[in-house]
Amino acid sequence: MLNLAIIGCGVIAQYHLRALAKITTARAAAVCDLRGDVAQKTATEFGVPRWTTNADELLADPAIDGIILALPACARTEIAIRAFKHGKHVLTEKPVAMNAAEVRAMIAVQGDRVGACCSSRYRSFESARVATEFLRGGGLGKIRTITCRGINQPGPTPKNIPPVWRLRRDLNGGGIFVNWGCYDLDYLLGLLDFKLTPQFALAKTWQVPPAFSAYAAPGSDAETHLTGLMTFAEGCVLTYERAEATTLPPGSIWVIGGEKASLSLQMLKAKSANIVLTEPNPETGTSTRVLWEGDESVLTIEHDGVVFDFVDAIREKRQPRTSLQDALLFARIADAFYASADSGKPVAVA
Repeated sequence: MLNLAIIGCGVIAQYHLRALAKITTARAAAVCDLRGDVAQKTATEFGVPRWTTNADELLADPAIDGIILALPACARTEIAIRAFKHGKHVLTEKPVAMNAAEVRAMIAVQGDRVGACCSSRYRSFESARVATEFLRGGGLGKIRTITCRGINQPGPTPKNIPPVWRLRRDLNGGGIFVNWGCYDLDYLLGLLDFKLTPQFALAKTWQVPPAFSAYAAPGSDAETHLTGLMTFAEGCVLTYERAEATTLPPGSIWVIGGEKASLSLQMLKAKSANIVLTEPNPETGTSTRVLWEGDESVLTIEHDGVVFDFVDAIREKRQPRTSLQDALLFARIADAFYASADSGKPVAVA
């Protein structure tokens, strides 16, 4: 039985606690939050035997095997580094860190401990497994393009002030791109086993429009709209756009195109035609066929799956679905996109 501690008792921690309750090989042994009343309430609600306001107390405890960091990005790296130094396994929420330098700092002290990131949520589904196996088999040939476009129009004006951290670069590392881009690129690049080498980036960002100012907390300085282009040494190109609080027509696409065929995917729990292959047809030019179809909309595996995988990775002494080294690829792309947007020029990826 693995003893795990969850640090940060906000909404996302509850998903992790529910996931742990479904397995018999690990348990939530403790919860921690700077707000003592919140930590105590969480422990009581989920039957966790121990709560504290002091993370170091848990990191120094040899009975704790690993930690789940469910707190804002600005606070995670320092705790993760201390946890690794104490020999703990670490699962960190997304985005993996504030920037690539922080990810590299975690990797430098990780040792043989498991380090995982929750950005892998949408690769927990069966449809993602089928797509991965197809791509590994070379069904598309040499990859040429990776395309993602996700546009979310706003709902009714929020009654409460949105979370402060969500659109603050000093608290979250960025805005819509780190909030949703980490999922998009973990999904697409993860299907390709993260075997790409980023070269050059060109990006532009926009903050929340005045008409939708109520959708951002006062003092927000991060983007609600990003569009970017990334080239890779392997010869393929990523085109990316994400926007929220916008009048643009809503819709989402995830497509990987190769010299032999292209694959249209549904990351977000589609009900049907989740994976569609388009390939040459001598009689019609092209034809399409469904590689995998099913209703994943009722499943909760995207939240449960990261915890299940983390626990299994520890027990089986293997890499998790998204390791810190894998997540570093996204952090490097994010750094380059933001550097390009800030400078107004193309930048080389560090």
